[in-house]
Amino acid sequence: MQEQEKTNLYLVPTPIGNLEDITLRAIRILKEVDVILAEDTRTSGKLLQHLGIEKRMHSHHLHNEHKATGHLVDRMKAGEVMALISDAGTPGISDPGFYLVRECLKHDLKIECLPGPTAFVPALVKSGFSTDRFTFEGFLPVKKGRQTRLQSLATEERTMIFYESPHRLLKTLTQFKEYFGGEREVSVSREITKMFEETINGTLDELTEIFTTKTIKGEFVIVLAGVSKGGKQEKE
Repeated sequence: MQEQEKTNLYLVPTPIGNLEDITLRAIRILKEVDVILAEDTRTSGKLLQHLGIEKRMHSHHLHNEHKATGHLVDRMKAGEVMALISDAGTPGISDPGFYLVRECLKHDLKIECLPGPTAFVPALVKSGFSTDRFTFEGFLPVKKGRQTRLQSLATEERTMIFYESPHRLLKTLTQFKEYFGGEREVSVSREITKMFEETINGTLDELTEIFTTKTIKGEFVIVLAGVSKGGKQEKE
């Protein structure tokens, strides 16, 4: 019987809010690996404590990943097995992970990515917009390149998905009106899987007005209809 190839790096999704949203396999892997690479060890420490896992952690985030990756690759080549987690959701999706994965692949290290939570999928499905073709845009550039990106998306036919912070939500919706038109349909979800989860659907005109007077708190996912089909999913 052929011996199974050893996995060097596991990408392990963690809950985006509700701590019940973690798989049995994810818990097992976190218990078995030699070290856990965490975006914020304080945040991840609370999760591990909740799960009853005592494991050595190493801080791995956007500000140190380029400097630290070479050393981590060398340790994996020497036999250590690692798990990468972000503060919430799937590593590499608007979170650290891409650079480490790329470098591991260059060195023929085996990677496994476990399925699990990510905020944009439930927001997309709940929007009622077309799910057969969509584009995930993540966070828009804050300054440089923002207008260019919006201009390039003005004729996008697929459903578009964005992440946004609470203090930029109203600005983003206002800019969407400018580039996509006030009648474009949009769905805004916040605090997905958490106690105050909420989804509001309507036009950009309607939602801009709503959020002008509404207290804006939480992490947001904006799902915007594509230009050609109006964004509504076709009914059977």
